[in-house]
Amino acid sequence: MTLLSVRELSRSFFGLDAVQDVSFEIPAGAVHSIIGPNGAGKTTLFNVVTGLYRPTRGQVHLAGEDITGAEPSALARRGLSRTFQNLQIFFNMPALENVMVGAHVHSDCRLASALFRLRGMGRRERAAADEARRLMEQVGLGAYVGAEASAMPYGALKRLEIARALASRPRLLLLDEPAAGLNPAEAVEIENLIRQIARSGVTVLLVEHNMRLVMAVSERVLVLDRGRLLADGTADEVRANPAVVRAYLGTRNAGKKMAVHA
Repeated sequence: MTLLSVRELSRSFFGLDAVQDVSFEIPAGAVHSIIGPNGAGKTTLFNVVTGLYRPTRGQVHLAGEDITGAEPSALARRGLSRTFQNLQIFFNMPALENVMVGAHVHSDCRLASALFRLRGMGRRERAAADEARRLMEQVGLGAYVGAEASAMPYGALKRLEIARALASRPRLLLLDEPAAGLNPAEAVEIENLIRQIARSGVTVLLVEHNMRLVMAVSERVLVLDRGRLLADGTADEVRANPAVVRAYLGTRNAGKKMAVHA
């Protein structure tokens, strides 16, 4: 089953194409990655798919439904959620409430109004808090359930954002550089978490510069270069593709293999 279909998608800024006629399909299940050199258009593509930017042309379908240009909140209700390259955390709120925010798309305004008065919560709000605690445990943040977001280390905040995205109960989870800025041990934790999420039945689409992580977790890898789709295949196929090697290393180094830590 095709979960995400992108057809001839383009996005221009001031007459320059950041994404140019990109087409691909993501089947339901497992982990799929989008890689490419800096400036290849990866985050722009994510932003168009998730409704932050309207495409200049082209279409996006989720499970057969045309979602082109839909608002992010509407997409969340349809089962598409994401994290961001730069942390989008409410630092003035406790960690638990940050995760609860992710569930608001399936609740009513009473949940939002309860976020700042947890002691007075009703049954629904208490259930949402319990689910947020479960998700924090799932992503390895059990020790931070009672913490303020502002007091958490950077690596924990990356996982907190993933927990919040999971709170919306997505079918498709887009992760934008979840290992950026992490040390090797933290990157391995993120790798294990991505595997766990995929095993739970959530399809993952990943943008990441950590090639070791990408090659370890991805069933399929798409490569962008200068806004265009350059390659699409398994990790081994992409790693051995001469065009991909040239895009990453330049013509002089085209004979070398793409480094897995690039």
